[in-house]
Amino acid sequence: MNILITGGTGLIGQELCKFLINKYNLVVLTRNELKARQLIGQNSRFVACLSEVDFNDIDIIINLAGEPIADKRWSDKQKQAIIDSRVGITQQISDYVNAAETPPHTFISGSAIGFYGRQNADVLVDETFDKPYDEFSHQLCRDWEQAALSSQSEKTRVCLLRTGVVLSRRGGALKKMLPAFSWGMGGPMGSGEQIMSWIHIDDMIQLILFLIRHTELHGAFNATAPQPVSNKEFTNCLANVLNRPAFFWLPERFLKWAFGEMSDILLYGQKVIPKKALDANYRFRYQSLEEALKQIMH
Repeated sequence: MNILITGGTGLIGQELCKFLINKYNLVVLTRNELKARQLIGQNSRFVACLSEVDFNDIDIIINLAGEPIADKRWSDKQKQAIIDSRVGITQQISDYVNAAETPPHTFISGSAIGFYGRQNADVLVDETFDKPYDEFSHQLCRDWEQAALSSQSEKTRVCLLRTGVVLSRRGGALKKMLPAFSWGMGGPMGSGEQIMSWIHIDDMIQLILFLIRHTELHGAFNATAPQPVSNKEFTNCLANVLNRPAFFWLPERFLKWAFGEMSDILLYGQKVIPKKALDANYRFRYQSLEEALKQIMH
């Protein structure tokens, strides 16, 4: 089976490729082939642009490409780079799928729980939730998903991964937090009441593999653990696992000054439940945050 992967050198992509590389023929889209070969291995075909791929010969697409959303302030230029790296490439893929005579039967495409926008801590959000808060993260994810769904047909099913905070030592939010928390200088952000919907990297990978196997599934899936927590709970749990104090508090005013509009994704959250995955009998390996953090740290 032939699988096209974009974003293969990212946090999720690297881990996923370890599971796929010995079972499938991988075609990896990358701007840096040397780096990709070092991270993913030699047993793949690397391409610099989608025009090098024959979509009639691809069975599955896994689209994980995207400029990191929380690495820089959201200037107009940065916002455009984020949009182009997600919506732009996803639309290109859909155009190639639609032009193929024998298109891939499965297109699994990244999205994020930012689709729902900020929500109150008492609002439970599953895949049927239809009252998103209209802000940049929602608009980005909405357009990103629509670009993927434009390739959906009787021949091609589309699955959307509305991903939460992916927990791993190798990258993402947790790697950024660890230095401060390890020194006992961690603490809540803003009110600390905002909800963090998280997922262990192992469950992230296993959920993608689950969607590959279960060809009857399609549409949006919340890639989050069943037990979201508040930012304050997350902070205390991480500090306890590291056996460190966590009394430093980052006030809202400071975060807005430091990060501008991008601080919204730190100060606000949403209580996301993976209803469709649970209904399909996907069994999360890490349901509690403490269990997940202990596994990652030890």
